[in-house]
Order: sequence, then structure tokens, then C-alpha cells
Amino acid sequence: MNLSDTTQMASAGGGTLARLRAYAPYLLAVLLFGLGTYALYRLLAPVDINAVAAQIRSTPRHLVALALGSTFAGYLCLAAYDWSALSHIGKPLPLPVTISGGFLAYAFGNTIGLTAVSGGAVRWRLYSGLGLDGYDIAAVSTFTAVAFGVAATLVGLGALAVHPMALASVLPFQTSSVRLLAITAILVILGPLVWASVTRRRLKVGRFELQAPSPGLLATQLLISLGDITFSALTLYLLLPAGGPGFLTFVAIFAAATMAGVVSHVPGGVGVFETIVIAALPASVGVDKIAAALLLYRLIYFLVPFALALVLMAAFESWRALGGTTRNSGMSRLFAATEPAFRAIEPTAPILLAIMVFGSGMWMSLSALLPPVSQTTEAAEALFPLAFVEGSTLLTSALGALLIVLSLGLARRSLGAFWLTIGAMLAGAIVALLQRTEMEQAVTLIVAVLILLPFRRAFHRRSVLTHGAMTPGWAALLLAAILSVSFVLFYAHKSIPYAHELWWQFAIDANAPRALRSGLLISLFIGAGSLLFLLRAPRFQPQPPDTGTLEAARRIAMASDQPDAGFALTGDKAIMLSDGGDALVMFGVSGGSWLAYGGPVGEPVGAQEVGFRFVDAARRAGARPVFYEIGPESVPLMLELGMVMHKMGEEAVVDLSRFTLDGAARKKLRAAHARAGRDGLSLEIVSPPHDDGLLSQLRQTSDEWLTAKNAREKGFSVGRFEDEWLNRWPIAVVRQGDRVVAFANLMTTDSRRTCSIDLMRHSDAAPGGTMEFLFTELMLQLKAQGFARFSLGMAPLSGLEPDRSGRLWDRFGNMIYRHGGSFYNFEGLRAFKAKFDPDWLPHYLATPSGLPPLKPLADAAMLISRDRPQR
Repeated sequence: MNLSDTTQMASAGGGTLARLRAYAPYLLAVLLFGLGTYALYRLLAPVDINAVAAQIRSTPRHLVALALGSTFAGYLCLAAYDWSALSHIGKPLPLPVTISGGFLAYAFGNTIGLTAVSGGAVRWRLYSGLGLDGYDIAAVSTFTAVAFGVAATLVGLGALAVHPMALASVLPFQTSSVRLLAITAILVILGPLVWASVTRRRLKVGRFELQAPSPGLLATQLLISLGDITFSALTLYLLLPAGGPGFLTFVAIFAAATMAGVVSHVPGGVGVFETIVIAALPASVGVDKIAAALLLYRLIYFLVPFALALVLMAAFESWRALGGTTRNSGMSRLFAATEPAFRAIEPTAPILLAIMVFGSGMWMSLSALLPPVSQTTEAAEALFPLAFVEGSTLLTSALGALLIVLSLGLARRSLGAFWLTIGAMLAGAIVALLQRTEMEQAVTLIVAVLILLPFRRAFHRRSVLTHGAMTPGWAALLLAAILSVSFVLFYAHKSIPYAHELWWQFAIDANAPRALRSGLLISLFIGAGSLLFLLRAPRFQPQPPDTGTLEAARRIAMASDQPDAGFALTGDKAIMLSDGGDALVMFGVSGGSWLAYGGPVGEPVGAQEVGFRFVDAARRAGARPVFYEIGPESVPLMLELGMVMHKMGEEAVVDLSRFTLDGAARKKLRAAHARAGRDGLSLEIVSPPHDDGLLSQLRQTSDEWLTAKNAREKGFSVGRFEDEWLNRWPIAVVRQGDRVVAFANLMTTDSRRTCSIDLMRHSDAAPGGTMEFLFTELMLQLKAQGFARFSLGMAPLSGLEPDRSGRLWDRFGNMIYRHGGSFYNFEGLRAFKAKFDPDWLPHYLATPSGLPPLKPLADAAMLISRDRPQR
């Protein structure tokens, strides 16, 4: 069953507007980052970089240790968010799995600021493997987001109510007005929440409807959220110099800056958070000291957990490579207890390692722009030859820019990018060791290499390194990198007037011209690398498959457990094969979309590779990549590809091991089956090739069915009545006496685990209950032949729950499902399939945008109904 009838309702307009709206979040993030960077530059105008470095070096070690302890406590509170959310939805998980999974998700999500890592792929992989469905996972993500937002707002308002002068430099209100507004806002937020919790009512916020937690869980969550905000604020407060506001006053500033950073969608709130903190704190504290504290805070609260999580992942991979044999050690017991969490996050390793490499490249690049900040460095510049100093600085900046560009290749699992990254990092470490002034950089790069090595198996794409389309997210990230380079360059050397001679000035003590040349080299490397990715993305010309491609597709499809993979053999879809020829994507082109039917099919490594190739090729052609009717097994890969899931309905799959006509629950089905037997109906499964006489009878039945339905043959997601197509499959033939009254071609694979139906047609003379008999008798015979599952096909738009998801598309689809009976019997189809007591598996449309998928659906409708010459 496909969605062609439903998709006819989709609108085809607004393509340009839809693209602009899809790119809007990235453009807005770059804009806000640029504005924050500019504001930060203006605020830090009077600050000397050397003073900031000196302040960082003079920070007492016991304060750094306390800040690390506060960070650890804060991340425990963050991990407790998931524990609380799972308790709220009534699906608690083992505490070690919840805490470790939560820590990993927040360690990466806080630093990267990508929901694909923190709220999408990690939680989906972790919780879907432990029995939670998509709505449960969405509920966990929504609960944690709402809990954090409410808590941060309440804490900030509470602090303002006690100390209304906290944001006097930012808010244009009188002290009494600020206190009154804060108290009023607290009551407005807390009152309905407590009322809904006590009465167990649902709280409607806009188009979203939330179920408030029980009073006990609400109190627990408020404590968890209070601990989160308090400990994260305490981490920065410990690092601030004396003379600042009291802690409660500072909490209001911190909460406001945090919420601004979250709303901005800038990764980590970089620039936005710092601007508000510096603007809100009194100038008497010293901007250079505040800047130093903020840099240390970023390092301790964001980068240390990020690095620790990467080290733990690398250690887990090494433990797995050793077979987990040393189970008596404490580390082995830890990994054994938390293994589901690490296994869940393992597939996201390439993107996480890419971010690590990107950060390493940024560090190397920026360090080449800064003047010496220690006496050791200044002494080395005086001792080493001029050519060595100039050359090593330019080499460091070039290697840093190279790592920034290579990070995109790592995100796409390129094996070439992996080994080039290892080489570039080792070269950078050697340069730092030869300089004898950047020992921290050398040690960090060596540790990064040791983190990368255990993940060698994750990088398997052997295609050309530059064969990867530039996504809006990466384009925004690279643009932000260039903005950061410009900021540091001009900030570090703002006191030096520009002159053309600076470019050609070579001297040991001339840091400005060296930084200008390094900045130019960094920008050229990043720009040229980005342009190379844009121009060298793979081209693929969609065309009907030739005989060799069809044979390769047949081999891949028959080796899988997915009968629908056989639709690659219809001949009406282009086929993209993996480099190793062990996986494929079948797709059609319609309107502005490249529509793949189902997810990639084949070996997991090859499926990932060809999935990336398909997305890159579609974007290179200026089209949107879309995956049509994908099952839950393909969702993790879709998230890695940056796709958004739109539920399209549910597939009814019968477990044949428990299918029977016995028992009171099957009384009606048993009676219908017996009545069909009295009517003289019988079913035979005929193996291919089929004789011309049978095909002639089936064609007559098919023509009668098409005439009665006032329909014509369709394509893409279904087969057609063609002799060549039907001769590929067994056919279930229902006869009444000697006359054929119904038939269905059966799609199977070599594993013979699952069977599904493609064409289902009956003649005008078929008695009532014929199709019900076909399904019942067919499942009994398939069970006897050893098949494990039987697919009854899709029930379009069933299972959408807008009250749980809050999504506009779910509301629209659910409305059609309930009120669209005049043009398609959605509820009747689901009720018919429900007679056989199937398991309902969700199916999705995967698109690059979170907007309602009206245009992709319209393109799919045209593709399904497109006429194709008979062969």
C-alpha cells in the first residue's frame, strides 16, 4: 500500500520560499554569531591579550579544581534530566545506562550545539534499542528542553526578585518594576504548572499539549534543574575575580546569558553568552579579568567534558577490540554496565571526531595569529633563526586550516580524510615540539591522534576525498571559522596601524605581519577547500538501469531480508550502487526531488556509503534528497544524513509463528475462512516462470479490477502487470473451481524470512470475502513453508499522534485520516488489516527540512502516477 492517493493533496508551490526557510536557521546562526563577535570585539577593545593570558596563568589551582568539581556535579544533574523524563513517561531504564547516555549526550550536545547529536541520533539509537518508540524519544527530548527552559527562567527571575539591580545595565526599568515583573512572571509560570501537576491536567502551550509530572516528580525535577543552573553558574563564579556581584545576583546574569545563547542557536552560544555577561558585570571588575574567567569557563565546563567523553568512547572501542576480556577490572565493569549507551552513540563517532578535528584546527590556526604570551616563547623567538620562526608559524597555520577542511571529510567517513588527519596532527605535534614553546599543543594533538585510531573501522568510504556536497550547516560552520580568525587577528593586533609594508616585513619581533600572512593563508586554505568540496561533489546522471545494473541489484535485493528491495527490479527507477557493489539506493526524479524508495539496501558499510553518495549527488544536482517509506531500521542512518523524519503511516506485519485460526479471538476469521471453503475457493502458490495460459487468465482478472476501480497502472512504489515483472515472483492464485478470481504476486528474498504482497487484484465474479480468504490461507501456507513474517502493507496516515508529537504535519495527516473517507477509506483499510492481529511498524518520509513535506509528497504523487511504456 502506498500513499499516492494521499499525496495528490500536497501543494506543489513555494519551492524557493521553502528553501529559504530551510536555510534560515543557519543564516540566522551565522548572523547572530557575527553580531555577537562584533559586540564582543567592541567590549574587549580596551583589553590587552597579554593581560588576559597573564590573568589565566595566575588563576589559583584550587579554584580551578573547585570549578572542575562544580562542572562534574552539574553534568550529573544534566544526566538526571533523562532519568526524570523516562520516569515521567513511565519507561525507566537501568540507572547506569541512563546516566552514562545522558552524560555523553550533554557532553557533546552542550559543546557542539547540534540537536542531531544531543537530541536526535544519540537518544534515538540509545532508547529505540531499549524498547522506546519515536514518540517516547520525542517526549524525553521535549521534557528535558521544557524542564531546562522553565528552570533557567525561574532561577533567573528568582534572582532578579531578590536582586533587581543584577541586570540594571541591560534592562531599562526601575528597580521596583523589575522586582514586580519578576515575581509576577514567577507566579504566571509556576502557578499553572503546580495546578496541572496536582490535578493531573494537561497544559496547553500554543499548539503543544504537555502532561505535567506528578507533584513528587515535579519537585524532584525542580531540584535537578536548580542543581544544574546553580552548579553551572558556580563554575563561572568561582573563576571570576573579586569585586563582582554576589552569587544570587550573578545567577540572574548567568541565567539570562544562558537563555540568550540557547535561543540564538549558535553552537555553545559562543559570542552571545560572553557579550551579555561582560555587559552585565560592573566595569570595576576589569574586562580583562572577566574575559580570562570566561575563557577558562569555556575550557572547563564545555571542552573538558567533551574531551573526557571522547576519551571514554575511545577507551570503550579499545575495550571492545580486546574482546572485553579483562572484565575483572573496574573499567571493564563500568563498560559492561554502560555498554548500551556507548554502543548507541558509536555510530555518531565520525561527526563527533570531525568536530574534535575542527576544534584542533581552529586552535592551531588561532595560535599562529597571537603574539607570544609567555617569556619562554619570547626567548625562543630571539634564539631561533628568523626563517624558522616565520616558517613554523606559517606551517602551523596551514596545518590548522587543513584540519578544518579535513573535518568535513571525516564527517563523511572518508578513509583518505582519516589518514590525512592523522598525518596533519602528527606534523603539527612535531612542529610544536621543534619550537619547544607549544608543548601543550603537541601533547593535545598526540592525544587526539590516540582518540582517532580506535575508530579506524568507522571510516570506510574510499571515494575521492572532495566528493561531498557542502551542507548548509558545514558552510555556516566554515564561515564562522573565518569570522573567528578575523576577530582574533584584528583583536590581537588592534594597536598596530595597518600599512602595506606589513605584508613584506620580516623580523623576529614583528608579530603583526606574521599574523597577517598566517590569517591570509588560513582564509585561503579554508576558502579553497570549501570551493573544492562544492565543485567536486559527485555527479550522477539518473537513467534507467542497464542489464548489468539490474543483475547487481537483483543480487543485493535477494541477499537482504527486505522483500520491498525487489522493487529495484521494476526498471522504472534509477539505481545507485555502492563502490563495492554490495548496496544500492533505488530512486526516481520528480519536480525538485530525488526520491529514494526505502532506505539504502545491502551491507551496512556499503549502505552508509551509498546513502551519503545519494544525498551528495542530489544536492549537487540542485535537488532535494528524499527517502520515501522508510522503516524504523533506516532511521539512525537518516539522522546521520541530516534528514528529518515525517511519519507517513504504519506497516502491518504478522508474526507467522503465532498466527492461527484457533481460539475465541479468531472466531470471525475462522468462520470467514470456512465460508470461503464452502464457496469453492482454493489458493495455490505458483512458482515462476509462469506459463502463458496462466498469465493470460491473470491479465483478464487484472483488467476487470482496473476497470471496476476506474484506475490505471502505477509505478515507483508498486509493480505493474507485466509478464517480465510477474515472472520474477511466486504468485498466489485464488480459484473458484477452475476459474481464477483473484491473485497476488509475492515478494520474497533468499532468506525466506519475510514475505510481502505487491499487486492484489480480483475479478468481478469473486465472491465476498475473497481477499480476506487470500490473506488467511496464504499466511497459513507460508507458515507451513517456514516463513517468519508476512507484511500486509502500509496503512497510510495511521498511528499519527499529534497530541504527543505536537507537529503540524501530524495534525494535518491525522485530520485527513479521520475525515478523508470520501476519497480514500483510511480507517477501513487499517481495520481490515487489524483482523489479523499484526504488529504495527512506523514508516517515515525523510526530508532535509522539518517543514511539512508537502512539496516532496506532491513530487512523489507525480512519480507514482507517471505513465511508463509497457515493455
